[in-house]
Amino acid sequence: MKILVLGGAGYIGSHMCKLLALQGHQVVVFDNLSTGHQAAVKWGDLVVGDILVKADLDMLFSEYGHFDLIIHFCAKSLVGESVKQPNEYYRNNVVGTLNLLDKMVETGHDKLVFSSTAAVFGMPSVDLIDEQQTRFPINPYGQSKKMVEDILQDYFKAFGLKSVCLRYFNACGADPDAEIGERHEPETHLIPNILKSVLKSGQSQLKVFGDSYPTQDGTCIRDYIHINDLGAAHLLAGQYIETNEGAFAFNLGNGSGFSVLDVINAAQDVVGQTIPYSIEAPRAGDPPVLVADATLAKRTLGWIPEYTEIKDIIATAWQWHQNEKF
Repeated sequence: MKILVLGGAGYIGSHMCKLLALQGHQVVVFDNLSTGHQAAVKWGDLVVGDILVKADLDMLFSEYGHFDLIIHFCAKSLVGESVKQPNEYYRNNVVGTLNLLDKMVETGHDKLVFSSTAAVFGMPSVDLIDEQQTRFPINPYGQSKKMVEDILQDYFKAFGLKSVCLRYFNACGADPDAEIGERHEPETHLIPNILKSVLKSGQSQLKVFGDSYPTQDGTCIRDYIHINDLGAAHLLAGQYIETNEGAFAFNLGNGSGFSVLDVINAAQDVVGQTIPYSIEAPRAGDPPVLVADATLAKRTLGWIPEYTEIKDIIATAWQWHQNEKF
């Protein structure tokens, strides 16, 4: 298939492109490189452009013609930043997606896999979040993703545009060959910050926010899914809408979750040394447990994660961070 990956220069998108290329698909990447890395685009053509610029989309579809599937990753995704800059998040994540959807309708494209987020659920009332939970986002980032999910429902009803929204919390790990990996500025994710604290000793100590939550060790429990398992889910979702009509949504999770100390302890085993950390005050609004229930995705899409142990996930990230390529 010829597949368009929007945001394909980013962390998740670049791993998606490698997976697609290894399976023999033709890949085209569309990215404005605001947070992505040109050096990460190693599989497929790179078209530099912005979904907020309709002329860029016109050029993209005019040059490459019809795509068999479109996968949409390009979004602003920092929760804290979204609270301070809601205008930028609604503009990019919602208006930009509307530009894309209108271009898809105009050019006869009817299959989209959308990278959503479990943040659409806000502060859920249960620890294990399935698709029946009420979506009630508590920040502009989550709200912008929920708005797109709702828009996709309406675009299916009005135009027959088929879609799958995939909701997950923490993408992590790296390409097992260490060709690409996770690099954000600023870095907000736990695993890369743990590993960087090892590689850049002497910088600020790793911080753990809260150790008195009602969990087995007092620290928050979260979902961690290997980046390649997420890529596999997106490809399966694209295959699903080949033969199924509708606007679907699936939660992706590891099923049990890992505490902050679980992750630190596993990282210590991987790097072979003690990782110092300090206990800080809990952050406002941090629930004790957030884990997505992936039962529906496993049953419907046939998704079977390969990486189920946090130590194995961290090992792939450690291999990458020791010799970052870009």
